[in-house]
Amino acid sequence: MSETLVLLLFLLPFFSSAASSPAIGLDSFLSDGLRRDPAAANDSFASLPSHLKRSLLSPSPPRPLPRLPPPLPRDLRPVSVKLVGPSFASAAPSLLSSFASAAVSSAPFHSVATPHRLALSHALRLDVSPSSAASPLSSRLSDALRSHLDAAASPFHRSSLVSVPYSLVDSIVQQDFHKESPTSAPAFYIYLINLGSLSKPYAYSYDGRDASPAFSKCLGTLWAGKDRYLWIDLAAGPVDYGPALSGDGVLPEFVHIHGSDAKDPSGLDWNVVEQTLKESDLAYKGQSLAFKSYSIKYSECPMCSFAIARSTNSFTSRFLFENYTLIVSEYLDSKRLRQILSDSSEEMHRSAGIGEEDYAKILPVYVFDLDYDKLLLLDRYHQAVAFRDMVVAVRTRSSQTVSDYSCNGRHVITQTRNLERPIIGSVLQSMWGVSPTHLLWSPEHNSTLVDYTWSVGQTPFGPFSDALSLSFVQRDAARRNVLLTTLNFTITSALDVLESMAAHGGDRKLLKKNRYVQFVQRWNLLKFKLDKVVSAMSQLDFDKAMYFLRSSDHDLYAIHTLVYEASQELEASLVCFKDPPFPWASVSLSGCLFLVSFTFMLRGQDI
Repeated sequence: MSETLVLLLFLLPFFSSAASSPAIGLDSFLSDGLRRDPAAANDSFASLPSHLKRSLLSPSPPRPLPRLPPPLPRDLRPVSVKLVGPSFASAAPSLLSSFASAAVSSAPFHSVATPHRLALSHALRLDVSPSSAASPLSSRLSDALRSHLDAAASPFHRSSLVSVPYSLVDSIVQQDFHKESPTSAPAFYIYLINLGSLSKPYAYSYDGRDASPAFSKCLGTLWAGKDRYLWIDLAAGPVDYGPALSGDGVLPEFVHIHGSDAKDPSGLDWNVVEQTLKESDLAYKGQSLAFKSYSIKYSECPMCSFAIARSTNSFTSRFLFENYTLIVSEYLDSKRLRQILSDSSEEMHRSAGIGEEDYAKILPVYVFDLDYDKLLLLDRYHQAVAFRDMVVAVRTRSSQTVSDYSCNGRHVITQTRNLERPIIGSVLQSMWGVSPTHLLWSPEHNSTLVDYTWSVGQTPFGPFSDALSLSFVQRDAARRNVLLTTLNFTITSALDVLESMAAHGGDRKLLKKNRYVQFVQRWNLLKFKLDKVVSAMSQLDFDKAMYFLRSSDHDLYAIHTLVYEASQELEASLVCFKDPPFPWASVSLSGCLFLVSFTFMLRGQDI
């Protein structure tokens, strides 16, 4: 798949010269179309002035089209780093730039679900601002932290950390971001904070309170805001979190399958899930998110009990009490449960009272709210699991469990009755392809790796965070993934046109003069719009990128129509050739040789 995707890009640069000359005129014309028709419902080519249409043909591309490998279109990611505090060396900006260039390579986007790379690469454009001890931001942060630490009680142990609420620092950093962002180009802002040693060791938590034996609180040193900024306090900590015992580092439709008549809304408030996703502004213009909720009583759903029974497996764990003891526990196999629910989707919809017209394009979220007293998780560790076509979640009467993760020297206590965060994260995975915070793609390994560095702070993923809200990381990833998926579909669809032309004898035989002229105009306009898509993505203007992507659909459809109509007009012809003359000379020579050899053979017999 990767080779065929790149093939189209081999052909695009030979039309780039044709699209570069009218770039200024096309840019202003299409920008005006963005204001008049933001949904790109109309074909821009139909209203294109004649001089711009002529310029799309000059110069005409060579025939036949050569194939040379050009570089992939590159999505440049602007990142502005601000060093805050007096503890940074003068060489810190240059060192940081060299480290970033060595660690972050320009690589194409990869699709994890179907392993192939997209015909679009990404790179980092880093801008580091040196620190200043007398800067207002540094002074405000230092004063706020000092006053909070002075008022806080001293920890019982030297190694203990004073808990500082994230909001104390985040409110100050957010004000500086809002002051900086309007006066500069769109970029991601990273604040590296190093205020030096303070009176007490500290780290950050959501509410500034200490943990208890029943409720674990993971302390962190970093935070990703709702806007495009994040900050890291290098002087805070040290903190530790990660695996302790084992483990690796559309329209949502909620189907609540409950066991008892009295449903417990605590930890499973559908309004909270809906409000969180709607407030995150994940939909584009012309799109809307709608949520529907249905309820099924477990005792009245034979398929539900069958799915749970067939998906239940057991495993043994060894615990040390007075001596080692084996304990048998149960869990649900998420893949088997998903297969049963998928095969019996019609029966599940009838049980929930969902009409046939209501589930044309939906993402079902099946939540099994069971009356079991024992703990029951999906695949032993998860409260919710995301698939391409559905989300499955489960909870029982058991309210807590000790997970296989630890933070700050303590095991993480999972509140198994709270399903809102796991469901939000799973819906993000299924609907928008947002990867969990602890998973990252490694081009060197050609696979995903596990890294829990960003699993604290504002994220709906993982066991170390308590936040329901989404940071800019999840919001931008959701909107960008829609663009990347649509762009990849556009490129593969254009490849189908090229393959169809090759199957019909190439552009010389298929496209006559008039159609070839219109084909070149449409192709150059398509190339120009795709370049504008990549440029808008680099400027973090996703709405503008979506406009050009939707507008390019008209050109792609016109190209398909041109090739289809031309193929329908082709006539089959039979070309007859004259038979070659009979090879008398070679036949005569062969006959003579045969007679001579036969004569010698007879003489030999007579002797």
